[in-house]
Amino acid sequence: MGSDHVTTRMLEDFRESGFILIREFLSKAEVSKIRTVFHESDLIERYGYGIPDRDGRMPKMVLWNAPGHDVTGVLCRSEKVVGTAESLLGGEVYHYHSKLVMKEPRIGGRQEWHQDYGYWYNNGLLTPDALSIFIPLDRCTKANGCLQVVSGSHKCGKIEHSLVSGQTGADLTRVGQILADTTGRFQHSFMEMEAGDALFFHSNVLHMSEANDSPDPRWALILAYNRADNSATEKTTGHHPVYSPIKRLPNSAILACTNTSDFTGKDFLLPQNDKTVNAKLGQ
Repeated sequence: MGSDHVTTRMLEDFRESGFILIREFLSKAEVSKIRTVFHESDLIERYGYGIPDRDGRMPKMVLWNAPGHDVTGVLCRSEKVVGTAESLLGGEVYHYHSKLVMKEPRIGGRQEWHQDYGYWYNNGLLTPDALSIFIPLDRCTKANGCLQVVSGSHKCGKIEHSLVSGQTGADLTRVGQILADTTGRFQHSFMEMEAGDALFFHSNVLHMSEANDSPDPRWALILAYNRADNSATEKTTGHHPVYSPIKRLPNSAILACTNTSDFTGKDFLLPQNDKTVNAKLGQ
C-alpha cells in the first residue's frame, strides 16, 4: 500500500468528511512487532507521563519528535504511511511528531473535545495543512474509550481552545453548537476499530475519547504529519520540529527491522516542556 492506493473516492471523503478509515492498514505481524517495542523496553517507564482529565483519571502518553531508527521509526517513514499522507494533503509532508496513548483498564481517562490544530496553531503552523493517523494497538470500542469524531467539522475553521482540566480543549459552547446543528453538515461518530486499522484525519477535525471503563486496555499510536511548505520557523516552532525531509522506506522494512530497543535520535518530549497540558510526571 502506498500513494497509488489512495483512490479518488478516498480523496473526496477526506475533503468532505475530514477523515478516512483504512481497515487492516497494518498486518497482525506488524502490530505485534510494534507492541514489542513498548512491552519489552523501558521506553514508557523513562518517558511516559499522565495528563489528568476532569475526574482526575489519567490517560498516559509518550511523545517523540523524530522518527528514530527502531520499528516505530521505520513505520513513520514507510511508503504506506508517508505516501497516503502526501496524497491526502496534496504535497510533500514531514514527520511532525508521534505518540503512544495509553488508556489502561478502569483508570484510563477522558480526552476532551479538541482539534489538533488547536494545539499546533500555537506552534507556528500558519495553516491547518496537517493530519494525524490514529492506529490502534488494541481493539477500540465504546467501552474502552474509542475515538469519536465529527465529520465535516474541519470546515468550521480553528475553534478557540483553552486549558480544560489539564488538557487543551475546544470551546465547549461552539462544540455544542456544531453537535446540535440540524442541517446534516456534521455527524458525530464512534470510531470502533481493530488493532492495525488506521484513521487518517485532518488537523481541524473535532475529536475526543471517553474514559476506559472496561477491563480491556486501549493503546494506540498517533503519527502526525505537516505539509513541508507549512513548516514553522525555528523562532516560532514551539516544541515540535521544523521541516526535515523524510527518507522514505519500503513497507517491507517494518517487519525486516530488528531494532526494538535503541531509541537514539527520537527526541522525546519531556512534559515540563509541553505548555499545552498540565502533565503529572511518573504517572
